[in-house]
Amino acid sequence: MPDESENTANNGEERSHDSVVDPENTGDKISDAHKSEVPARNNEAESFISFLKELPVLIITAVVIAYVIKWLIIQPFYIPSPSMEPTLIPDDRVLVAKFIYRFGNPTPGDIIVFVAPTGENRDYIKRIVAVGGDKVEVRDGDLLVNDKPAPQDYETMPGDYSNWGPEVIRKDHVMVMGDNRPNSADGRVFGQLREDAILGKAFMIYWPLDRISLFE
Repeated sequence: MPDESENTANNGEERSHDSVVDPENTGDKISDAHKSEVPARNNEAESFISFLKELPVLIITAVVIAYVIKWLIIQPFYIPSPSMEPTLIPDDRVLVAKFIYRFGNPTPGDIIVFVAPTGENRDYIKRIVAVGGDKVEVRDGDLLVNDKPAPQDYETMPGDYSNWGPEVIRKDHVMVMGDNRPNSADGRVFGQLREDAILGKAFMIYWPLDRISLFE
């Protein structure tokens, strides 16, 4: 008769052998997944290298766009003096549309930035009060355009008793004055301003935040 203990041992061997069988072949699956990680990591590395190669082009493009916007479309300006109070005060920052007079003409009431007519290497900001063909006079601080008080929907500082003119504004010229009439070196000092000296029209205070506003 077969020895029962031998049978038991054999059965134990079979069970032991069965216990290490991988019926679903998970070992192969783990190996395949490990292999698939390699090309995935390679793709990530290649993408990052490609981004680094494109980065200088992106930076240059951004700089060019910023340059075009600043010099051809919109440019910020800093207000250093009180000559435009109360409309603008020192440390205000304004945005100036540099293209606007390509599509229209300067008009009285516009706040403009222009190249200093005094020869200084700086820009001025004043308000247009008259244009070509207008007769302008300042009489005891009162602004007269074509012999009538100039209409204005903006505030000016009191205390101006200056006299200037009368003078007819030449073609392609404008007359500018600061809203702070008693404390402004403007057209009463340097005379009529050529239109081609105008850099653009101010349309907005953007800083400080509590003074953000659009000009009408």
